[in-house]
Amino acid sequence: MTKAELVERVAQAATLSRAEAESAVQTVLDSIMDALNRGEKIELRGFGSFRLRARRPRQGRNPKTGARVDVPGKSIPYFKPGKELRDLLNPPASEAGESAEV
Repeated sequence: MTKAELVERVAQAATLSRAEAESAVQTVLDSIMDALNRGEKIELRGFGSFRLRARRPRQGRNPKTGARVDVPGKSIPYFKPGKELRDLLNPPASEAGESAEV
């Protein structure tokens, strides 16, 4: 799903104009990015949480020359799905329509 498709679904579900829905979607995304930029954790119950993970500095190699290169540490955004989302994507075997052993 693209951002444009998400805007369309929000517009239909909330009976908003496309411009209003786009503004709402952009506000949510901006809020998430701003919170991560401040180092905060974002938790959306039933969906999941966003947080930053720190990568340590390391030694890398230039693939062309083979020379060692210092790679600085950095922060990487990380998403952890919530239990409800995991259960929706991976239902238990009894709910998945599998037949019992005969």
